[in-house]
Amino acid sequence: MEPHEIVDLVGTDSPSSEVSDAIKQALLVKSAARIDAITPDVANSLFGNKPEETEDEVQPEAEAETEVDASIDQDQETEQEEE
Repeated sequence: MEPHEIVDLVGTDSPSSEVSDAIKQALLVKSAARIDAITPDVANSLFGNKPEETEDEVQPEAEAETEVDASIDQDQETEQEEE
């Protein structure tokens, strides 16, 4: 039941039990949708499986070498040669 329908029930002086049932039904639908959404992740974490990743979630990391990294590598090679 949509929120505007619940407001209509209240506005038309419907019985309180009817309004209460409508609110409970709306909350039940919302909670069921949230439970359905997180169930696969919870099940995978409990049973040791990795959560499924969609293409949108996978982001490859860039492995670009910076000038600082290059100079550190060069300094380490120089130190090893001196030993």
